[in-house]
Amino acid sequence: MLALVVDSSTPAVTAGLVRLGPDGLDVLAQRVTVDARAHGELLTPQLAAVLAESGVRAAELDAVVAGLGPGPFTSLRVGLVTAATMGQALDAPTYGVCSLDALAHAADDGRPLLVATDARRREVYWALYEHGRPVTAPAVTAPAVAADAARLRGAAFAVGEGAHRYADVLDLPVRDQPLYPPVASLAALVADRIRAGAPRETLTPLYLRRPDAVAAADRKSVLQ
Repeated sequence: MLALVVDSSTPAVTAGLVRLGPDGLDVLAQRVTVDARAHGELLTPQLAAVLAESGVRAAELDAVVAGLGPGPFTSLRVGLVTAATMGQALDAPTYGVCSLDALAHAADDGRPLLVATDARRREVYWALYEHGRPVTAPAVTAPAVAADAARLRGAAFAVGEGAHRYADVLDLPVRDQPLYPPVASLAALVADRIRAGAPRETLTPLYLRRPDAVAAADRKSVLQ
């Protein structure tokens, strides 16, 4: 089975193609470009590139997997709209994964850990994990709040771009990798659902806060 993988929840514009076997998966091709301002320009060409590199036609895809965030409004929307559109056009089911879960999956060594990505505004998107499973809901707060929660849960280390950015506040060992949600982990977390032919999932974004750009409020006429 073939699954296309998309994540745009971080500055990394991520596209990949995986083949799911009975007992595992193989990453056939992937493209990851770190550019927080170019998700819209880069994602579609990267998807085309991974298909071309693998010699796979879009019509052969069995599923589309997307990272749901949390992430900034604009970049996250690019990935989810692209994934949903491809799923509809190809009549392929779509499946969503919390992007923080993918980071935890890739870093899990059995010990409690903190996953933190950069939320801008001097904040982080974060969650705590034990044995690769979330023990807190995703949140967006100041790094100090995440640090307090990590201490209470006995987190042994932290991963993610946000953990690197605020390592001095978190006061935890920070692993070099993964910085961004890996293609293999995004796919692995929904692999059983894909193999079982589970129904298509609505790709609901984890924004956690309102977008920076909002519609202007109605203004009174200067003539009134």
